[in-house]
Amino acid sequence: MTLTELLKDVSVVSATGNCDVNVSSVTFDSRECSGGSLFIAVSGTEADGHRFIGKAVEAGAVAVVYQNGECEDDGKAVYVKVDDSRKALATIAGNFYGHPSRELNLVGITGTNGKTTTVTLLYNLFKSLGYCCGLISTIANYIDGRRLNTEHTTPDPLELNSLLRQMVDCGCEYCFMEVSSHSIDQDRIGALKFKVAIFSNLTHDHLDYHKTFAAYRDCKKRFFDNLEPDSYALTNTDDRNGEVMVQNTKAIVRSYACRTMADFKCRIIEQSMDGMLVNMDGTQMWSRFIGAHNAYNLLAVFATAMLLGAQREEVLVKMSALTPVSGRLEYVKGGKDITAVVDYSHTPDALENALKTLRAAACDRQLICVFGCGGNRDKSKRPEMGAIAARLSDKVIVTSDNPRKEDPQTIIEEIRAGMDIPARAKSLFIADRREAIRTAVMTAQEGAVILVAGKGHEDYQVIGEVKYHFDDKEVIAESFKELEYVVPSV
Repeated sequence: MTLTELLKDVSVVSATGNCDVNVSSVTFDSRECSGGSLFIAVSGTEADGHRFIGKAVEAGAVAVVYQNGECEDDGKAVYVKVDDSRKALATIAGNFYGHPSRELNLVGITGTNGKTTTVTLLYNLFKSLGYCCGLISTIANYIDGRRLNTEHTTPDPLELNSLLRQMVDCGCEYCFMEVSSHSIDQDRIGALKFKVAIFSNLTHDHLDYHKTFAAYRDCKKRFFDNLEPDSYALTNTDDRNGEVMVQNTKAIVRSYACRTMADFKCRIIEQSMDGMLVNMDGTQMWSRFIGAHNAYNLLAVFATAMLLGAQREEVLVKMSALTPVSGRLEYVKGGKDITAVVDYSHTPDALENALKTLRAAACDRQLICVFGCGGNRDKSKRPEMGAIAARLSDKVIVTSDNPRKEDPQTIIEEIRAGMDIPARAKSLFIADRREAIRTAVMTAQEGAVILVAGKGHEDYQVIGEVKYHFDDKEVIAESFKELEYVVPSV
């Protein structure tokens, strides 16, 4: 492929040399360059790719796309200056892989909570309907049942387009993906064609990156601003930002809600620890999920299926057989009728939803909450989460999440600052997460429900710069076994 072909639809400021040079690979890491490579210099949060242009050319790059400064024609490579190298990367990645997003039905969801559950359920639903599907999520990526591990919620443009191309080549008709605010801000999803874009909700998160809630909201809104006229924008109008998201979209707008008027509606009729009976857009359906937040997730799944042309009755039957997603209100049962619940809730809203759900389902059983907050992330949510946990739990054990480069004890103290004296009196503060979980199991009353929140599906803990193996479900099972409780394998 020539550089000219790769630069189609890219806003070019200037170029030196012959742009008809052949390019065999695209990279924005100088270590990966080889003969025939195009190197794209991107300014990152920790490093600036412009500093490595020289090394990239030495490593074999025949062309360089950059944004900042000036590159003189040295005869070694073609240098192309663009308005925005991140946007250029997304467009070039699409051109390089032949825009695979236009060859399948791509569904993306953005919002603070519910993204992983919704896309995973959509993936499982459409697989059960007999379709070949792909999934791009926080937990893992899938191509027609083949699992690929993932490091980011939304991959970079090159990996993303590569995944989509593999899906198309494998015969996938649908792809369901999470769209993080970081990926929108960094143009990772630029040049992708979405059939359906879903807005779930917007609450307190990622302010360490976006700085203000308004910036966080506006970033999410860009996803819908850039949709094409034949796409669907499906928004949750029960959330106060739901209508804001679609104010300027060119897409066809549809709404879903559990409390207000909308195109698609859902209402919880009854629920227990085993599941809930809901009225799904006029039809009663039993679900293995519990909680109001899961009613929204299920409704988003149903509404999306309807927009994609699936058969209503078949969808409802298949949805009733769907099971919880890994690390999302996932149960581990032990002796003395104790139930431990592992959940990824790591924001104030998500923790509140999880605790309210378990309180409603568990009735008068003791409710214990074990949680912490991640290090080197938004600090302002820590005291708020401490207050929520104390208000909705009978007992709280504050511990470490992924402390990263922060002192775990400092994080715990910032959580503790949100608790009043009665709240602190019913709380324990144990930095060692393994010991905190063990203590919760050891001291739980018969029939208690223990929420272990924050890490969910993660099977690691980041301390300093080291990632150690740590799985909440494994630790819970070990604790039950240690106390001679009988539990099924996890």
